[in-house]
Amino acid sequence: MGAHQGLGAYQAIVGWMTGLGVPDWLAGILYRVGAGLLMMVFISVVVLWLIYMLRKEMGHMQLRMGPNVTGPLGLFQTVADAIKILTKEDIIPAAADRPIFMLAPFVVFFSTGMLYMVLPLAPTWIINNVNVGLLFFVAFGSLTAFGIMMAGWGSNNKYSLVGGMRSVAQIVSYEVPMVLSLLGVAMLAGTLSTGGIVGAQRHVWFILLQPLGFLIYFLCGLAETNQTPFDLPEGESELVSGFNTEYSGMRFALFYLAEFANSFAISAMITTLFLGGWHGPVLPFLPWLWPFIWFMVKTLLVVFVMYWIRSTWLRLRIDQVMSLTWKVLVPLALLNVFISVGEMAIVRVIGG
Repeated sequence: MGAHQGLGAYQAIVGWMTGLGVPDWLAGILYRVGAGLLMMVFISVVVLWLIYMLRKEMGHMQLRMGPNVTGPLGLFQTVADAIKILTKEDIIPAAADRPIFMLAPFVVFFSTGMLYMVLPLAPTWIINNVNVGLLFFVAFGSLTAFGIMMAGWGSNNKYSLVGGMRSVAQIVSYEVPMVLSLLGVAMLAGTLSTGGIVGAQRHVWFILLQPLGFLIYFLCGLAETNQTPFDLPEGESELVSGFNTEYSGMRFALFYLAEFANSFAISAMITTLFLGGWHGPVLPFLPWLWPFIWFMVKTLLVVFVMYWIRSTWLRLRIDQVMSLTWKVLVPLALLNVFISVGEMAIVRVIGG
């Protein structure tokens, strides 16, 4: 698969609009605006499902019922909670730094939403299949640390500030082994395009060639999304609610939405890099839909494992979190780079 296969949808839709007499520049803008709106709807639906899935999974593993009253099987409980939180009063502390306090949730949500721009949900379902999609994903993923630190500083609350500082230290530290773990995949695929990486796995999934890289990226993904056992920035037992302690109403909802959207994005990238992306059996009926179905099934299985860990593991101390990344994951990630070089040499020998 070529690196630009995901441009098919863009070319088809823009070509259709230009055929109707719409100027090229306007057709490009309309495509991007429409794609952005569809992305927002997709994120909202995914987050509603993930919240319900987390509550049911935690309830089962901790011998609790979970949502079971509002709607069939409690399906409407998440919708009711969303309506409740959106109708709550938006309170800004008197001593807060108002511009920073108000802007922080939007920075976090924007950086998370941009991750979906390069996710290859299907061969032609990629909003922007750029040649450096992997770099694009890592760059915008790191921006969440800025928003969380802005929330901690702008709140003028000691618990929020400690949570923000923990987030910056954790995300910056775990990005080092995360990026190193991506080098092996990029070398084997020969491209940084997310669509191209999935295409390179049509014969063998990279988890079989890069099991160590998969493990490192998965652990770093837990840390990037503040999932247990790396949920130090929130730390309810220590910091009340961490960086979002002073938030309420719509601004708190943006943090909550970004947290679950980020979990799905990281799981989707794991599917893209190591689990073959959209590759899977295609049945005769609705053949165009099966790639998307396989991508979603694999991604939700990764999310399930994340929530399994969240439901059962204890929180690490901050010194343990830092020791794990610098003393364990970074050396292993460097080792994985050398292993990847050896694998490339073997592939060239066999192919040559």
